Amino acid sequence: MRCFIGIDLGSTTTKAVVMDENLQVLGRGITNSRSNYDTAAAVSKQEALIDTRLTLFRRGLDGIPSLAGQVDGIIADLERNFRHVQFVEQLDDLQQTCIGNIKGPRYVGREKAVVEALEEIFRRLQESSGALFVAGAKRKSDFFRDLAGADFMQVGETVARDAGLPFDLILNVYDKSIIEVENRPPAGDMEGKFLRALEKGAGGQGRAEMIIKPVQAALAIPLDETYVVGTGYGRVRLPFPKEHIRSEILCHGLGAHMMFPETRTILDIGGQDTKGIQVDGAGIVENFQMNDRCAAGCGRYLGYIADEMNMGLHELGPLAMKSTKAVRINSTCTVFAGAELRDRLALGEKREDILAGLHRSIILRAMSILSRAGGVKDQFTFTGGVAKNEAAVRELRKLIQENYGDRTINISPDSIYTGALGGATFAVRAVVN
Repeated sequence: MRCFIGIDLGSTTTKAVVMDENLQVLGRGITNSRSNYDTAAAVSKQEALIDTRLTLFRRGLDGIPSLAGQVDGIIADLERNFRHVQFVEQLDDLQQTCIGNIKGPRYVGREKAVVEALEEIFRRLQESSGALFVAGAKRKSDFFRDLAGADFMQVGETVARDAGLPFDLILNVYDKSIIEVENRPPAGDMEGKFLRALEKGAGGQGRAEMIIKPVQAALAIPLDETYVVGTGYGRVRLPFPKEHIRSEILCHGLGAHMMFPETRTILDIGGQDTKGIQVDGAGIVENFQMNDRCAAGCGRYLGYIADEMNMGLHELGPLAMKSTKAVRINSTCTVFAGAELRDRLALGEKREDILAGLHRSIILRAMSILSRAGGVKDQFTFTGGVAKNEAAVRELRKLIQENYGDRTINISPDSIYTGALGGATFAVRAVVN
């Protein structure tokens, strides 16, 4: 099967989309961006190819009449089991890397004790890992570093204390090792992992025999990486020839068109920049504007505010939605906004009201960029990671109504993949006439 891949290397996350030659999306993948951009591109692509396999499994299972109405559950089980197998393999990798990093004068005479402590920590992590992947399990992140790190800290401190070791000895080798493990894609045979996942009982008792043949048939389909296009904030660092690189403006414009063909205006708020784009009926960019100085009003701005308030980035929107009034935030500079935030808190303003004001400030800045790009035409599409923030969406709807009247506003649950989708479409066009 010919596969066409778009990779969007953002400042915060790297996304990949796999398409077939008929412009049908087969798979999507995402990972956190790293200083090692080659790895970020490789991991996101691998994730998209894993998702592509799941799409092929679904197609095979959809053809079995006796499984009608059960395919969603089977695929969900299979993916959870696969992720568990992958997670355990990465834990093994992390354990061996930690042991290999027991070096330096601080460890002299303690090597054996530190190795034994690490072995006990990872034994416990292996034992408890299944709970992360059961149906309905709530995880704050799907990234290995976040999942492994939270449990390692909790278990490691206990084990170190019981072993009579300073916890910082354990933490030191972990900090060195997690970077190494994170900066290499999960090793191993993807097909083998899926077969082991199937053995764990995907689909429930008695289903394995029924679904094994369709799964094996899907695994037997070769995925030929026919053409890859790279885009995004870090596109110049992507390991592709120059002819395989497209600007993020072009990719976001075309990607939004692929999602919503009637789109004429696009707002993309990413980690480092905000883009206002106008496209024609074919998704070709006619005009655009970007923030011209810094990351104020972008995802990094929200990340900074989350850190200031000791909250998770995903918690900002829901808390802001509880506001009863929006506090006016005068500064759009990230650093000055942090100072203003602290002043407002000291004055007794509620956190939710301050956050509502911050979200309005972000969207006001975006509206200024849209105005310079030609205003908001019907239909309008909001993309990027900030499009998942409900408070930002609320303010955007208000301001568009106030300034432009009724407009159709499109927000896809897959909006974060818009740039990669445009890249994949360019990849198809480069080969298929």
